[in-house]
Amino acid sequence: MTATQVAQELPEQRRHMQVRKRNGDTEPVDVNRIVAAVALWVADLDEVDPLRVATKTISGLYDGATTAELDKLSIQTAAELIGEEPQYSRLAARLLVEVVGKEVRNQGVGSFSESIAFGHAQGLIGDDTAAFVAAHREQLDAAIDTGNDLRFEYFGLRTVADRYLLRHPETRLVVETPQYWLLRVACGLSQTPDEAVGFYRLMSSLAYLPSSPTLFNSGTRHTQMSSCFLVDSPRDELDSIYERYHQVAKLSKFSGGIGISWSRVRGRGALIRGTNGKSNGIVPFLKTLDAGVAAVNQGGRRKGAACVYLEPWHPDIEEFLDLRDNTGEDSRRTHNLNLANWIPDEFMRRVEADGDWSLVDPSDAPELPDLFGEAFDDAYRAAEKKAVKTVKARDLYGRMMRTLAQTGNGWMTFKDPSNKLSNQTGAPGNTIHLSNLCTEILEVNSDDETAVCNLGSINLGAHVTAAGGVDWEKLRATVRTAVVFLDRVIDINYYPSTQAAASNPRWRPVGLGLMGLQDAFFTLQLPFDSAEARELSTRVQEEIFLTALESSATLAERFGAHPSFPETRAARGDLHPDLWGATPTQTARWDALRARVAATGLRNSLLIAIAPTATIASIAGCYECIEPQVSNLFKRETMSGEFLQINTYLVRELKARGLWTAPIREQIKRAEGSVQGIAELPADVRELFRTAWELPQRALIDLAAARAPYIDQSQSLNLFMSAPTIGKVSSMYLYAWKAGLKTSYYLRSRPATRIQQATVAVAPVAVAPVLSVASVVPAVSAVSAEEALACSLENPESCEACQ
Repeated sequence: MTATQVAQELPEQRRHMQVRKRNGDTEPVDVNRIVAAVALWVADLDEVDPLRVATKTISGLYDGATTAELDKLSIQTAAELIGEEPQYSRLAARLLVEVVGKEVRNQGVGSFSESIAFGHAQGLIGDDTAAFVAAHREQLDAAIDTGNDLRFEYFGLRTVADRYLLRHPETRLVVETPQYWLLRVACGLSQTPDEAVGFYRLMSSLAYLPSSPTLFNSGTRHTQMSSCFLVDSPRDELDSIYERYHQVAKLSKFSGGIGISWSRVRGRGALIRGTNGKSNGIVPFLKTLDAGVAAVNQGGRRKGAACVYLEPWHPDIEEFLDLRDNTGEDSRRTHNLNLANWIPDEFMRRVEADGDWSLVDPSDAPELPDLFGEAFDDAYRAAEKKAVKTVKARDLYGRMMRTLAQTGNGWMTFKDPSNKLSNQTGAPGNTIHLSNLCTEILEVNSDDETAVCNLGSINLGAHVTAAGGVDWEKLRATVRTAVVFLDRVIDINYYPSTQAAASNPRWRPVGLGLMGLQDAFFTLQLPFDSAEARELSTRVQEEIFLTALESSATLAERFGAHPSFPETRAARGDLHPDLWGATPTQTARWDALRARVAATGLRNSLLIAIAPTATIASIAGCYECIEPQVSNLFKRETMSGEFLQINTYLVRELKARGLWTAPIREQIKRAEGSVQGIAELPADVRELFRTAWELPQRALIDLAAARAPYIDQSQSLNLFMSAPTIGKVSSMYLYAWKAGLKTSYYLRSRPATRIQQATVAVAPVAVAPVLSVASVVPAVSAVSAEEALACSLENPESCEACQ
């Protein structure tokens, strides 16, 4: 059917509808013009029907609607078709690009340099960036490649438009296009126009992206581009505690994610010698911190976020584990803070041995937070004679597991491997006291130094093809560029606190991460838990780490080693794989690197950290960090709205086999994105496209452990369990500890109920029931929680009561 025929078949009132243009004039709705506007963007989208989008758009219009509303409706119409055909995601993104471009052009901005000048006049762009662009406007304007807009998926570009593009402070209209934004970020970090253009091209290819604070703030008047801040526990005194509140507020204001320890503050009931009274413990102080995090959000672009770390010998550990519960006294609950356990090996050994565990007040053993390994073990055992309380180690561990299962929070992070396997802890007194908000950063800190890290992630999916596998040279080139610009942030960053400003230039740590691992596996048709997948994951991580170290050595040869290099393990000749006892594959390159490090050192004390990448992965259009997909079809809710996400690799595979049919789509919808119960699909398809809920979690841990010798910080490792039990969860985290992992992140579980699927036709498809965490955990099985815990620890492979 042609556009003319469609127009003729429209109801009478719709054929004569008027739309109001941006200048106030009205004109009749024209199907042909709408079709033409859509058709501009579909040259490479062979499954998209412009006429279908146009007719559905008109059916949703009303007489007198504005052209802006027409544009919005066209985008929404295309987005609603994504579940049927993924190419409509690209179409919706391209229609949005055109809308953003109109908004920018209608403010008189016609080029990148004009956008920067306009933003500078409005107080948005920093003076240095404005001068840099003005001096090189011709080269920079010519570098803009609008063709790269075609790479975006709708969800990613919607996120960019809503949260990353600079807006006029009064009208709230965007003043830059997506390509202007990326070149602005590049210019804010570059010293020459050639550097800026090269970095822009890398980012606009979506093969690498810096983390959100850099994407928010590079080139602006507030150049806080670091992602993570690790704040040491306040001293056990009021002035120090309230100083920490102030520090956290300043860090949160400028887009920082915060980790803070609280292990030095005395517990409930401890004597306060100055007043001869008794302490109320840490909970009231954390309640105040919780309110502060909620009050000071990250520049209005996302919620403030912090994670509190506590060591398990602290006498308030049990109350700490209750902080995120949905029941109980609200004055003793924190709804904004995340919680993490900072666990010494001695605790895990006693859990294994079913031994006792002593709770010791930090006022009686103030040295414990600063010790690790044998020094901690000896000091802790000596402090046990001052114990406030003695509990069974398994009882406390079981309480930790219950908190994880019920809330997903109370993350398990391990103090001793984090310290023993760190380049920064090569000298006495250098101790890592906690991780960050997302558990991938491990850096030393103190009362005078707040550890800082700036992040960026490589999109591995953009470095892999089905025919050629991994493009190793392209991957090396990406790493080399990324390290230079991550290091550059350290020198030009705005530091919200004096403690942060003291730490970062001294240690110069960066966190180069990875995303799109699942994309690479799909491209190469490797099941996530296959031996080939593990080998590839480890090989990629070695390549990234080795190239990053070589790049840091090159920077050290040019600018000198970081000031604290003599305090590091690398200065003694121990590189990170050595600490693990790992045998790398590229021995000649590692030997050459050792010689360079011995001669001139390293520019950066730490280089690798795998962050969650939730937002930048959506911008790049790839799967998050090192995770399998959570579903093959689902709706995602963000600050920008609800978005349908579909596994394009699955669609491509089913199309190739002639199986992407309406009945198959119905079954996938009914199964909430799972393909395991669809008998019409071949076994190899069902194996390849298992979701995170359907994969053995041991595989995720094994992949993490295999790549760990090539990650000198840590990795945000989520684990997934549809129906967690005390037994399953306890054995899973015990296995992670034994595998040598430094940290873990969320325990993801599924909701108690499912929404009725009124719009999906009933079909006979096998769907496993989704159980609630709350209903599963309290009634673990016919045995008690304590028995199940003991069973899982003693017989982790065969505990029937817990399976």
